[in-house]
Amino acid sequence: MANSIRRKSACEGVLALALVGSVFFGVMGCDEGGGADATPSTPKDYKIVAGDQLCGGKAVSVEASKALRVISGASRFEASGDKYTIAQAAEKLVEAFPVPTIGKQDICRIYTPLGTTDFELRIFWRLLDGSPKGGPVAPDLTPLKMGQDSFTAADKAYIRFGCRSDRLSNSSRLGHVSIGVEEPAVPGEPDGDVKALKDAYATVAHSVALAMAKELGCEKNGGLPERPVLEPA
Repeated sequence: MANSIRRKSACEGVLALALVGSVFFGVMGCDEGGGADATPSTPKDYKIVAGDQLCGGKAVSVEASKALRVISGASRFEASGDKYTIAQAAEKLVEAFPVPTIGKQDICRIYTPLGTTDFELRIFWRLLDGSPKGGPVAPDLTPLKMGQDSFTAADKAYIRFGCRSDRLSNSSRLGHVSIGVEEPAVPGEPDGDVKALKDAYATVAHSVALAMAKELGCEKNGGLPERPVLEPA
């Protein structure tokens, strides 16, 4: 599996997530030998879905779903909870505008099914105070030509774009939105083709960013292209 994470066990992972309020698929029973099939300890509404059905079904394109397989090694994932959609995230962004957000605001998180190799991906948004100012870039980040600026690495990608929309409280004012896709810190070097991983993360980030721009009704989709641009800037 390319660049994947391991958690202690499915049961321990769920309990830890529950403690921090990050369970996106509802309360789940713990079964040390569990899998995708229903068991006495697995809720009846536990579902396994394809990548393009995650996060409400609008955030992950077919192309990004293929990229998720490069990142995780899996083609099926735990279904996202009803609250974790691009539409819900856009509503929260509209409510927050124009005040910059503090910290990362979750759109959704992606998990491989119970009983498989553990994997987690976090997808989030932020509302920024002004356009990017440039400056030094971390050595593991590769700049790309998308939006106001974009960066990708073997375990993360970020896209920032400007949005002017009637949905924002002052439509003459430009909103500055950042979309991030991150895999929690993995010790050591990435396990897999670094270039392929960078392209995959950028593809997922682009898909989510474009979906957010469309959901917000940003003029010209926030300047984002219809397809990801993967050549370094």
